Amino acid sequence: MNKEEKHDLVLALTEQIKEYGNFYITDTSNLTVAKINDIRRQCFASDIKMQVTKNSLIKKAMEAVDGDFSEMYDVLKGASSIMFSKSGTAPAKLIKQLRKKGDKPVLKAAYIDTAVFIGDNQLDALVNLKSKEQLIGEIVGLLQSPAKNVIGALQSGGNKLAGIVKTLQERG
Repeated sequence: MNKEEKHDLVLALTEQIKEYGNFYITDTSNLTVAKINDIRRQCFASDIKMQVTKNSLIKKAMEAVDGDFSEMYDVLKGASSIMFSKSGTAPAKLIKQLRKKGDKPVLKAAYIDTAVFIGDNQLDALVNLKSKEQLIGEIVGLLQSPAKNVIGALQSGGNKLAGIVKTLQERG
């Protein structure tokens, strides 16, 4: 690969990091070509883009993007592949599914909406991670619940108060 091809690849990786916002760096070393191709097919079916590339090029792409990726630089050793997805949890779920059949791919690191996850032990946390939309929906639901309770109490309390006033009027 000549200098111009490397430069083009770094630009492409930089654009993908910006476009997707979520990416996983995995270890796919010692896998056969057939196994890598099977993983690529499953990635494609799950709307995940997978690319095997050199660690130095991944690092240069991360350095070209706004954001702090310095925590991830230490994992860029050995063979690495990078998975891009609009969903923060889709690659984690796919990795977990693939691991039922073998011990690879191994999660080296993940970058999800500005949060960095380092190490394969983070896989379960990533699988259970909620999307931004899910969290917003839960917060809206929680905020609506107390307001509904207050309105209900005021409405029922108003009826009781009116009844008490009416009873007092009738006595007087």
